[in-house]
Amino acid sequence: MAEDVAAALESRQLLPQYQQRPAYQQNDYLSWIERAKRPETRQKRLAQMLDELAEGGIYMNMKHPASARI
Repeated sequence: MAEDVAAALESRQLLPQYQQRPAYQQNDYLSWIERAKRPETRQKRLAQMLDELAEGGIYMNMKHPASARI
């Protein structure tokens, strides 16, 4: 995991939510963020991941009931 991603997860205290996601989702998020060609796109994708983890119930802009917060 890239240092900026790890730092963002730590600063928003979302590492537990990230770790609770299935491995394929963790990998999807990281590779999606890494594939960004522009810094602006990378930051936008990182922000989306963080927001989805914070809200729960969303994965890549799709409903994901298994990760919903109770």
